[in-house]
Amino acid sequence: MSDAERGLLALARELEGWGADALPRAVRALAIAYAPDAQLPRAVHRAWLGTREDKTAALALAWAREQLRLALQAVIEATPPSARGELRVPADTLAWLLLAGSESLAHEPASAAPDRLRLLLQLIGEAAPE
Repeated sequence: MSDAERGLLALARELEGWGADALPRAVRALAIAYAPDAQLPRAVHRAWLGTREDKTAALALAWAREQLRLALQAVIEATPPSARGELRVPADTLAWLLLAGSESLAHEPASAAPDRLRLLLQLIGEAAPE
C-alpha cells in the first residue's frame, strides 16, 4: 500500500462517525490535509504518476480516494439539508465537489488557501472567520 493510499484511508477513518454538526469540521480537515505544504497531495501526486503503467495500483489509489469521498458523503448525509447551505445538490455530488475543491488547494499559493477555504465553507452555509 502506498503512502497516498494510507493517507487517504486515514483521513477517511478520521471522518467516520462524525455527527450532524461536523460538516464544517470535515471541510476544514480536508483543507488541512490538502494544504499547499501538506504531505498528502505530494504523496497522491507521486502515487498517481507511478500508476501510469500499473492498472492495479491505479485502481487501489482510486479506491482509497473513493473511500474518502464516501466518508465525506456520510458526514453530509448526517447533516440536515437545512444546515447544508443554499446549494441544493445530492450528498454524493456535494461530497465530490468539496473533495475536488479541497484537492485543488494543493495547487494554490499558500496565501490563497484561506480564501479558498472560506469559499468551500460558504458553499455549505458556514461563515468562515475573517
